[in-house]
Amino acid sequence: MDTVRLNITLPTEIGESLRKIKNKSAFIAEAIKEKQSAEEKRKFRKQLEAAYREAAEEDYEVYKEWEDTLKDGLE
Repeated sequence: MDTVRLNITLPTEIGESLRKIKNKSAFIAEAIKEKQSAEEKRKFRKQLEAAYREAAEEDYEVYKEWEDTLKDGLE
């Protein structure tokens, strides 16, 4: 696996909590992967919700167009 060396600055409390971690690089890499995965899922969920809303609106429009026809002959 290729690696890159970085110099980063973290808040003191985060730095202190990392002192207890033996493999800081692996820990941080895993945290970043989890964060990115959660962000991708959030974006996908948002797109899916928008698509469902659009489909529901289209379904309602079709229903409104056929509403009178569906009631033909019914009292």
